[in-house]
Amino acid sequence: MGEQPLLPGGTGFSRLRVYPWDTDDGLHGGSPHLHLTCTECYLVLGGTGELHTLTLDGLRVIPLRAGDAVWFTPGTVHRAVNTGELRVQVIMQNDGLPEAGDAVMTFPDSHLASPSAYAAAADLGAGSPAERQQRARRRRDLAIAGFTELVAGGAAALERFYAAAVALVADRMDAWERAWRARALAAALRTGEQIEALRRGDGTHLRQARVARLDAPAETALGMCGFLAPYARDAAETPPVSQRGPAVE
Repeated sequence: MGEQPLLPGGTGFSRLRVYPWDTDDGLHGGSPHLHLTCTECYLVLGGTGELHTLTLDGLRVIPLRAGDAVWFTPGTVHRAVNTGELRVQVIMQNDGLPEAGDAVMTFPDSHLASPSAYAAAADLGAGSPAERQQRARRRRDLAIAGFTELVAGGAAALERFYAAAVALVADRMDAWERAWRARALAAALRTGEQIEALRRGDGTHLRQARVARLDAPAETALGMCGFLAPYARDAAETPPVSQRGPAVE
């Protein structure tokens, strides 16, 4: 079949079953975090929940029910809350960038002081599935503690978190640019080339039509918000492990 065609618009997608684990504030769900360059969309497949978002406009609670769609732009701190078997299809802008570490969890300030401090708090390490889940739960609780501080601290606290997030990813820009050029930018440029060709009456690209299929994925990753089932894609442009962040959504 040849090279796998890019996903629509150079996006990425995965299935998410939001963590049912309880939290100290009486809720259930995942780790609050933000993305630095990617707009994210939740298409709710089933169950119920809430999306708690924090921006400079303040805290917002958005109900989630089957069939709902909600999306949020870079800089939106978001927390997925599970009130009943919440399952989501995640669509992510800039396929390749989330996998390259385009996310920062809302850990307390001491864990954001350096890339090594952040990595130590975020890493799930090796071990059995049960051990890794326990570490994911501790990581989630740490992010919720920081999120609570951000909400209480208002705009000034959020500005400090933004500055820390930017500093944490400063050494990843070359890898991010490569991933963006290979996927999202390539998809946009290809559309422009097709428009120009059609303007000339040239429909050659129509004769190169192809169909791609991906098998339904298993829940193989402990994401920030829940058990993640990422769809396998061409990994040619995926950065080395040392430049990636945790599994994200």
